[in-house]
Amino acid sequence: MNLVDSCGWLEYFANGDNAGFFAPAIEATDTLIVPTLSLLEVFKRILQQRGESDALRAIALMRQGRCVDLNDSLSLSAARLSVELKLALADSIILTTARQCRATLWTQDAHFEGITGVNYIVKH
Repeated sequence: MNLVDSCGWLEYFANGDNAGFFAPAIEATDTLIVPTLSLLEVFKRILQQRGESDALRAIALMRQGRCVDLNDSLSLSAARLSVELKLALADSIILTTARQCRATLWTQDAHFEGITGVNYIVKH
């Protein structure tokens, strides 16, 4: 199972330098986990930069994976992980979702560098 962080989705959609790093995880939709928080973050950014129709196309692609809602159990686990690893709110939700789904987290967010279960690449 794979979970791509919002920054990875945005890199992929922008065809950035690291898009190829994220492509295998994104394109294997049968093993793709998508937190609803990522839907929010990606939709918002693309809406701001390129408009609603591009944002909706991106979300349609993301929804080909298995969407995971933020619920009470995940929220409390994320809060614990946030305190333990000193992560920001969104980062702790993403990592907790990956761990609960037994997924590898793919990211270029430096906050995750060196954390077990994370496939990290330096952002160019």
